[in-house]
Amino acid sequence: MNINFPEGFLWGGALAANQCEGAYKEGGKGLTTVDLCPTGQKRSEIIRGKIDELRVLEGEFYPSHEAIDFYHRYKEDIALFSEMGFKCLRVSIAWSRIFPSGDEEIPNEEGIKFYDSLFDEMLSHGIEPVVTICHFDTPIGIIEKFGGWKNRKFVDFYLNYCKVIFERYKEKVKYWMTFNEINMILHLPFMGAGVRFKEGENELQIKYQSAHHELIASSLATKLAHEIIPNCMIGCMIAAGDFYPYSCNPDDVLKAKEKERENLLFIDVQSRGKYPGYAKRFFKENNIEIEMEQEDEEILEKHTVDFIGFSYYASRCVSTDPEVLKGETAGNAFKSVKNPYLKSSEWGWQIDPKGLRITCNSLYDRYQKPLFIVENGLGAVDKVEEDGSINDDYRIEYLREHIKAMGEAIADGVELIGYTPWGCIDLVSASTGEMKKRYGFIYVDKDNEGNGTLERYKKKSFYWYKEVIATNGVVLKK
Repeated sequence: MNINFPEGFLWGGALAANQCEGAYKEGGKGLTTVDLCPTGQKRSEIIRGKIDELRVLEGEFYPSHEAIDFYHRYKEDIALFSEMGFKCLRVSIAWSRIFPSGDEEIPNEEGIKFYDSLFDEMLSHGIEPVVTICHFDTPIGIIEKFGGWKNRKFVDFYLNYCKVIFERYKEKVKYWMTFNEINMILHLPFMGAGVRFKEGENELQIKYQSAHHELIASSLATKLAHEIIPNCMIGCMIAAGDFYPYSCNPDDVLKAKEKERENLLFIDVQSRGKYPGYAKRFFKENNIEIEMEQEDEEILEKHTVDFIGFSYYASRCVSTDPEVLKGETAGNAFKSVKNPYLKSSEWGWQIDPKGLRITCNSLYDRYQKPLFIVENGLGAVDKVEEDGSINDDYRIEYLREHIKAMGEAIADGVELIGYTPWGCIDLVSASTGEMKKRYGFIYVDKDNEGNGTLERYKKKSFYWYKEVIATNGVVLKK
């Protein structure tokens, strides 16, 4: 077992504005995509762009409207993260706090000041901000007017937003990521890019055209960041996890390769600077014509990212056998054939620590750029005991084995910047809107219906992760 983490390794945690801040109408904030995503059956249809309504529906519960009230409680929460010893904290900026409708000429100063205060609080505790610029958080105002990222105008709106936050926070933020899980535009197009579909539309065409606009925006934001903050590192971010062939049948192996490429296309463009040949073939065979402006290829080639950020919850398994396909299981918006060699979480996500080592090696071999694991964790139902304790040994086991796998990847030669487990404090689930699917080291007293005191309680994993950080992972050798 090779567990030797480099000096200065960024141990921390991850959260996102749309899942934790709440205060959805305070401080001049405008509506954003998640504010229109209720719990229940309609949520799935909305986040996939299947319901063409941009309003709060009567009789529905919207968990993001209060979330865990991080907007008002961030000092309390950052103090807890500091107690654990966090070296960094991954957060996101709510675009609609800075530009409430998305297309204003002058930013909302109250929103800007909130993130000034947030970053100042983090830095006062020695916690490095790692900031996602757009984390499933597109302003509704510009979606209403211009139809989401399928409209090229969004590139300019996004860059105007980037310019404001780069200039304002250039002394406070070194690490940036352009889009959260950019490949989710293929799976959750409304949540990921404000994209909705009408009956009869070529959905693949719209998804990949929207993705192209995000890729151009990402490249130009990378250029802008390097100009305004010369010492910064700006990266991309993908929902990752290698695809395994279910069998050694060449059809299964080829299918796994195709699914892998569907996922990695986005990072190929952001890190290598051009669309690969396999993508051009896919576009041609599926009647997809990407509208490009004359300078687009040059923009992509010149302005590639500094590091690869990614989430890892599970590996995936694919098959071409109709009988095997009957055994599909759940995942992070990805369906997967059930791998018979792996256990599953309460939500059906398969648990594969070794898959994290495999994924790290695959990404590093492919791109030769530093990696940053910015999401990883176990969603589970936690029980508060009579004495107030929360004994989440299952979470400790999950994280322990994944951190060990990271250590092995580093020993393999992978350059890894840091690790920010997802939902370091309980927050609202992006896919389902639930609170009972908990990830955090810190329990938040709130249920799926919005009831609770919002009080924070330390779980057993809080003290375990504190020791991991304090020993730079050495404790895992015991």
